[in-house]
Amino acid sequence: MLLNCDIGESFGAWTMGLDEQVMPYIDQANIACGFHAGDPFVMQNTVRLALQHNVALGAHPAYPDLQGFGRRSMVCRPEEIHAMVLYQVGALSQIAAAQGGKLSYVKPHGALYNDMMRDEAVLRAILGALGQTTGKLALMAMTTADNQPLKALCAEYGVELLLEAFADRAYDEKGYIVPRRIAGAVHHDTDIILRQAKAIAEGGAISTINGRLLTLEADTLCVHGDNPESVAAVRAIRQALTT
Repeated sequence: MLLNCDIGESFGAWTMGLDEQVMPYIDQANIACGFHAGDPFVMQNTVRLALQHNVALGAHPAYPDLQGFGRRSMVCRPEEIHAMVLYQVGALSQIAAAQGGKLSYVKPHGALYNDMMRDEAVLRAILGALGQTTGKLALMAMTTADNQPLKALCAEYGVELLLEAFADRAYDEKGYIVPRRIAGAVHHDTDIILRQAKAIAEGGAISTINGRLLTLEADTLCVHGDNPESVAAVRAIRQALTT
């Protein structure tokens, strides 16, 4: 089971996340591309840090929403979403190439990620953009209780799919993560996070927010490194999955 992390989310004079501390424990870095967080200098430094630790490079494009950290849906035409994804992926791809690196996948951020999972037009816009990028870029997307429609669309566009699960988020019965506005949507207890990570990695069942059992197919597990507690959790997950 691979571990991925949303990273490179500092901006200008503001520092977000503990990137240097979490990078040694992950396999895939989802690097912000400037629309919800990050800036060209942060993108450059994050790519350099990831390459130093042999971590795969992924673009983390979002709606143009710095103030809302990309967590607010925006009314955009599919053509606009297509263009904004190409723009962000292209910028990070060039920054990576300048340092001898290469992107391998794209994981949309925040509201764009959630909209993609619920609106086929948004998903098609993103898949179409991936089909026009340099190189073959995979799409990292949320695993649910039924992945067949998602798999079919990715196959239609010839895009590899990486199914992602979350160690620190609560799920509903359909396999969707519970919105952050709902109490209990985010796990903070390291023991709970570790149990959920191990269950997903081993193909076992996890408990939904309503106490029902859910089994998720996953290729990669999302972890976070925005505070000392989350970094400790990542370290524990890495140790548990390698022993």
